[in-house]
Amino acid sequence: MKAIEMREFLVSQGDWLDPERTVDRIIIGDPDKPIERVLVSWISSFAAVQRAVEGSYDMLVTHEPTFWKHANEQAMFECSALARRKRDYILENGLVILRCHDLWDRFPEVGIPWAWGRFLGLGTRPAAFGDDGYQHRYDIAPVTLEAFARYMARRTATIGEPAVQVVGSPDQLVGRVGVGTGCVCDIGVFQEMGCDLSIVCDDGSCYWEGIQRAEDAGHPVIRVNHGTSEEPGMITLTAYLNKTFPVQADHLPHGATFRLVGELQ
Repeated sequence: MKAIEMREFLVSQGDWLDPERTVDRIIIGDPDKPIERVLVSWISSFAAVQRAVEGSYDMLVTHEPTFWKHANEQAMFECSALARRKRDYILENGLVILRCHDLWDRFPEVGIPWAWGRFLGLGTRPAAFGDDGYQHRYDIAPVTLEAFARYMARRTATIGEPAVQVVGSPDQLVGRVGVGTGCVCDIGVFQEMGCDLSIVCDDGSCYWEGIQRAEDAGHPVIRVNHGTSEEPGMITLTAYLNKTFPVQADHLPHGATFRLVGELQ
C-alpha cells in the first residue's frame, strides 16, 4: 500500500470532511512510498520522529501537527530554522508523516470522544451529542464532584496525569458528564446539552472566559492536559489501522505533556 492510498481511503471515510481543505493529509515525505510499518503517536514531536526513524518505520501517523501550526504547516519552513532542521531529518531518513485529525475527532464508536468516554468508564453509548458531533454527554449514577474527580485522577494517572484540575463545590452531585474532542470542549455547549459537569482540556479552555463563567453559574469543570484526553483515541486509531490496512501499526504512548512538580502537604 502506498502512503497516498492510505490517506485517500481515510479521508473517504468521513462525509464531514472536505478532501481539499482538511488537515488530514501527507504532511511531509514521499506519497508514493510503499508502507508496511506504521508508528502512531498523538503528536509528531521530534522525539516521536526519531523513534520512528530508529525503529525503521515507514510512516508516522500523527493526530496533531508536526510543525506547530494547525493548517499550512509547511509555511513554518520559511520562518523557522528548527522547522527546516526537522524537515530535513524527516526527508533524509525517508519517513512519511500522515496526519489523521479531522476524521478521528468525529469517527463513530472509536474516535477521540468515544474512546475518551470509554476510558473514563462512562459507557459506550452517549446520551446526547452536540450539533457538530464533537461533544458528547454521558449519563451516570449521580456522585459528588469530589468523588468523580478522584476516580478520574486514578484513571488519568495510568497515562501520566495523576491529578486533575477541578472547579466547583466538592459536594455537588454530578451525573450528566460532558466530554469533547481536544479544543472542541465548549462549556456553553455542554450546558445546552444538559450536562452538569464539563470535562475540558488545557488547549481548549481559558480560565478567565469559559471556566470562570461556568463557576459563576455553579457548573463544575474538570480540566486535563490535551494529550491525556486524546491518548485513548490513539490506541483505537492504532487498532483501526491494523484492522483496515495490510500494515503493522504500533502505538507510541504520549500521554500527559507535563510533569507535575510540587511539595506534598
